[in-house]
Amino acid sequence: MLAAYDRTRRVGGAVVIVDDPQIDLLRDCPACALLWDLRVAPDARRQGIGTALLEAAERRARERGARTLRVETQDVNVPACRFYHAHAFRLERAIPGAYAALPNEVQLLWRKPLW
Repeated sequence: MLAAYDRTRRVGGAVVIVDDPQIDLLRDCPACALLWDLRVAPDARRQGIGTALLEAAERRARERGARTLRVETQDVNVPACRFYHAHAFRLERAIPGAYAALPNEVQLLWRKPLW
């Protein structure tokens, strides 16, 4: 777990998971880490906090032996898709119908090599 602060106020955070076979998105990729979540407070966006959290997550994943970082988004989250694409993630696959409760959303899995 990673956190970003502006003085004493938490303005963002990220969770990266490495080597956990209980996580579905890691089962088919033993050398992968998963960026489970990355969030920045709305009033703190566009200040480099997301990029700093992502870079820290990448470092942590590499330190734990991961060679690839994966992240999941949805097709309706265009800002997240743009963010990951701008940070050298490439779309690995799109999975329609992945969310039973949200049949109109498509799960997108992104991947970035960590070398």
